[in-house]
Amino acid sequence: MKFRNTLALFILSVLSFSVSWTTAKTVGIDGFLQCLTKYSHAYPIQEAIYTPQNASFQSVLLLHINNRRYSTSTTPKPLAIITAKNESHVQATVLCAKHHGLQLKIRSGGHDFEGLSYTSDIPFVILDMFNINAIDVNLADNTAWVHSGATLGEVYYAIGTKTNVYGFPAGLCPTVGAGGHISGGGYGVMMRKYGLSVDNVVDAKIVTVKGQILDRKSMGEDLFWAIRGGGGASFGVILSWKLQLVPVPAKVTVFNVTKTIEEGATDLVYKWQTVAPELPKDFFLRAMPQVKNIDTKGNKTVAVSFIGQFLGQSEEVVALLNERFPELGLQRTDCHEVRWVEATVFWADNPVGTPIDVLLDKPTEPATFYKGKADYMKEPLPKYVIEALWKKMIEIENIWVDMNPYGGRMSEIPESATPYPHRAGNLFFALYYSSWYDEGTETTDKYVRLTRELYDMMTPYVSKSPREAFQNYRDLDIGANQDNHTSFEVATIYGRKYFKGNLARLIRVKTAIDPHNFFRHKQSIPPF
Repeated sequence: MKFRNTLALFILSVLSFSVSWTTAKTVGIDGFLQCLTKYSHAYPIQEAIYTPQNASFQSVLLLHINNRRYSTSTTPKPLAIITAKNESHVQATVLCAKHHGLQLKIRSGGHDFEGLSYTSDIPFVILDMFNINAIDVNLADNTAWVHSGATLGEVYYAIGTKTNVYGFPAGLCPTVGAGGHISGGGYGVMMRKYGLSVDNVVDAKIVTVKGQILDRKSMGEDLFWAIRGGGGASFGVILSWKLQLVPVPAKVTVFNVTKTIEEGATDLVYKWQTVAPELPKDFFLRAMPQVKNIDTKGNKTVAVSFIGQFLGQSEEVVALLNERFPELGLQRTDCHEVRWVEATVFWADNPVGTPIDVLLDKPTEPATFYKGKADYMKEPLPKYVIEALWKKMIEIENIWVDMNPYGGRMSEIPESATPYPHRAGNLFFALYYSSWYDEGTETTDKYVRLTRELYDMMTPYVSKSPREAFQNYRDLDIGANQDNHTSFEVATIYGRKYFKGNLARLIRVKTAIDPHNFFRHKQSIPPF
């Protein structure tokens, strides 16, 4: 590490001129590319650089764009993509972008809901982390070093091929990048047992604005706190995480029971709101409403999937639900006992029995357009609100809602333990997610408008002062800065919704580590 940080100081010492923003696009990119090739000679970087002149530029750009809303012909494109292959490439990219007046976008999996990891309104370059994806699982101390470019699917596969009795509590989508998911406080179906991903991180490595590589000891506890839920892209480039693996049984139980409105889904969801948060920590029971066709005449209904995972055997979960939630009617035949890694395949919407190799699959381009918004519920929704939600969903058609129960371990961890503050006092957390395939601004405007209308309709029944939001489900509607200017007042608006009382500490850390605000985006943490 001492050598790497010496390299950073060397690069800084030989950079001898600056370029204004007004000439960044014409002059800055040339100087930036020359800087990269000149000062990464110990680890050649040429093959990692893609500019619009490269035949592969477009395919590399699309490779990690998840939302088609940000892959249109009018979407601003980077002046270059640096597909870093090692830590020195990351250091050089940070220092050269900073010196030549180019905004740096850091992308691991490309799942930012609003495309902030790969778009900008000012001249920018993308630092693509997907090649830095090594995973080292150490069963001697039940930890794993995971580099930022690794996907969650790759993480689960690496763990699951080494052990059946340890796992990690992170997200459900296997193509999400570990760098962004964990730094934003990513959650999964074991959160009621073990908390969030960030609650189980014991070390990390980050490249700072000075090009230094710091681990937990050298960065200090304030910065280590900030990057575990405060969003790494405000503070530097996350290179890797050291994860503490968590015990799981050799077999876990999963199931999916679906009920339509006509089959009593409204009453079931009404009761689910108070049952699911009070179940044992080993039990996670999601409710997922989505619109379904009733017939071939265009009539529609809402079908709610009650999807569960229990860290134990099926007989236990059936007995438990028959006592606590008999209305669901769970049967032993609904349940499947699988290894933990096989459960991650199930949660990724694959049939039970699908080989775990599917966790390694990656798309080559974005599939759908989408808009997501999120809410935290402190009180049960009245039945008439649930019915109004169904009506609005049927109007939108292409929408589903994830309702994720809290309680358990999530109620035990203090709000200030990490930047992620949404802990005790929540019954459940909801994601409203509209997706569509048709191109065109008219279609996009329609679904974005309808999703906003649903969100507005829910205002009286969700968290207040502030109306809380989850930064991993990025939503520019709640407040956004410009790429070339970070207003402290605007940042306070979205910052309070994402981080509540933890925002003040995040601002102090930002001011100490990146006082001139090099690492920024439309919803980044501002310095004083």
